Amino acid sequence: MAKPQGAKYRGSIHDFPDFDPSQDAEALYTAMKGFGSDKESILELITSRSNRQRQEICQSYKSLYGKDLIADLKYELTGKFERLIVGLMRPLAYCDAKEIKDALSGIGTDEKCLIEILASRTNEQIHQLVAAYKDAYERDLEADIIGDTSGHFQKMLVVLLQGTREEDDVVSEDLVQQDVQDLYEAGELKWGTDEAQFIYILGNRSKQHLRLVFDEYLKTTGKPIEASIRGELSGDFEKLMLAVVKCVRSTSEYFAERLFKAMKGLGTRDNTLIRIMVSRSELDMLDIREIFRTKYEKSLYSMIKNDTSGEYKKALLKLCGGDDDAAGQFFPEAAQVAYQMWELSAVARVELNGTVRPANDFNPDADAKALRKAMKGLGTDEDTIIDIVTHRSNDQRQQIRQTFKSHFGRDLMADLKSELSGDLARLILGLMMTPDHYDAKQLKKAMEGAGTDEKALIEILATRTNAEIRAINEAYKEDYHKSLEDALSSDTSGHFKRILISLATGNREEGGEDRDKAREDAQEIADTSSSGDKTSLETRFMMILCTRSYPHLRRVFQEFIKMTNYDVEHVIKKEMSGDVKDAFVAIVQSVKNKPLFFADKLYKSMKGAGTDEKTLTRIMVSRSEIDLLNIRREFIEKYDKSLHQAIEGDTSGDFQKALLAICGGED
Repeated sequence: MAKPQGAKYRGSIHDFPDFDPSQDAEALYTAMKGFGSDKESILELITSRSNRQRQEICQSYKSLYGKDLIADLKYELTGKFERLIVGLMRPLAYCDAKEIKDALSGIGTDEKCLIEILASRTNEQIHQLVAAYKDAYERDLEADIIGDTSGHFQKMLVVLLQGTREEDDVVSEDLVQQDVQDLYEAGELKWGTDEAQFIYILGNRSKQHLRLVFDEYLKTTGKPIEASIRGELSGDFEKLMLAVVKCVRSTSEYFAERLFKAMKGLGTRDNTLIRIMVSRSELDMLDIREIFRTKYEKSLYSMIKNDTSGEYKKALLKLCGGDDDAAGQFFPEAAQVAYQMWELSAVARVELNGTVRPANDFNPDADAKALRKAMKGLGTDEDTIIDIVTHRSNDQRQQIRQTFKSHFGRDLMADLKSELSGDLARLILGLMMTPDHYDAKQLKKAMEGAGTDEKALIEILATRTNAEIRAINEAYKEDYHKSLEDALSSDTSGHFKRILISLATGNREEGGEDRDKAREDAQEIADTSSSGDKTSLETRFMMILCTRSYPHLRRVFQEFIKMTNYDVEHVIKKEMSGDVKDAFVAIVQSVKNKPLFFADKLYKSMKGAGTDEKTLTRIMVSRSEIDLLNIRREFIEKYDKSLHQAIEGDTSGDFQKALLAICGGED
């Protein structure tokens, strides 16, 4: 496959030097002759040749032996290895045509395959695919897709199949604004959805134009286009439109995500894995590898190695082209990719929104009476308690507590503690506390008894604002008659203690960025990182990460990337260890994208065997009125399932009911 004029080649497979198609044809014939076949020789040869060279080998094989090489390979090989090798032997357009034919054949349709191919291919690739399908099967691809799909999903597939997306990089600002308005009116502002507008704009505008549309849409509406698509569309049509958006933003990131999902969890989706590794090996495999390593903190190579076996594994690893974990470092370009992945969210000034809001027509007297009734007599009416507590703001809950005491001469918190138990009690009591006293209690619990919950200390102190930290200090002193600093000093040690105490002062600068100072800070980190002095490195990081403002730190991270070609987070993970590393990583991730930081924490609290109810409760309570709606959006974007679904699948009973009420909706 020829690379574009002047473009840097980003494939992992290159033309083989001193290529001799006749010699290769003979080698393959020998490898398949006699009893059994030499699979090692076959995979070594085929994965070391470019697609253009493989076509020449096919021609030479037919000339020399009067036989079809692909037919012989199919006869000699079996299973996944055979599918992979045969896929490599076809030109990309014919490989895509075969995948789509298989997706449309038999009972049911493989919509995911149709979406992946048609959402990601360029105009030229689409035209070649349509011609290859006609040539290979003597059928019209558009007619076959119309015959096998329906509705808006079908309409969008047909639009993509035309291969007529605009390719002009000159973008009209007026048209961008018009498209933003049209999309907004077609979805958010309309009763029902005007799907035709979504199809027309997302199916025809150039990628450059659409990227600007997405940026402006976020600024205008306060939500990413993906959130509107999820809210307004459904089923396969929704999945197709989300795939188009992802490919517009970054085709390589789309495929990195598809590869990760093909291998995570139980079982491997081999058809997806094969299709992507074959189709991207001469296009953008290096970009996919970089993004994969950055996004999932492991190399594509290592994941393939752990998830596959035999000759199939060897062939896939050859297509991958290298292990980005081998030297413990990213590609130089990967840090730039890392920065781009969160820079937009940092600049976009996204409005932060909680899921719990003040109740309309609030009546603390009625609420206090309803809660008293729910706890009086035999048994407890948990449903009423959950309904009231989760649908009132924290200020309103404090009014209810006061009214309850005035009416009944009783402490509402004590009554709730007596009537509820377990996870539900911790959740409801947490909601009834003011945020500062709740955080103070969580910090106290993290330092109580045998062992310290360092993760809880880090999560709270690394993410709270100066005002929140100062309020926590006062609450801690009031509740436990000891300063938070003294408690941290008694329970932690070394650099980790110094980091926590620095954060607990609540003296982070609050101004904007200072570019000159940011360059100096980045240079200091870079110089100290290369010195090999771990103590100096930790001290320098603490001085900068614990005191500079968030906008300033974002600029420091950007300058650091320019100077070193590494993301600062990667340097921390490479050079540091233990609680110090975890604390610095939490600060960096919080600076980059705080809702995403909490989305990751929530996901980890529910994945695998068992649930970390303490972390789940702490985050749901503490973020419910701050940014839980943003956390929800980050959660579904990263993990391809909603926070609502994760809670439903991992919790039960009244605890689940209360969590889902705080979650505030299904995305």
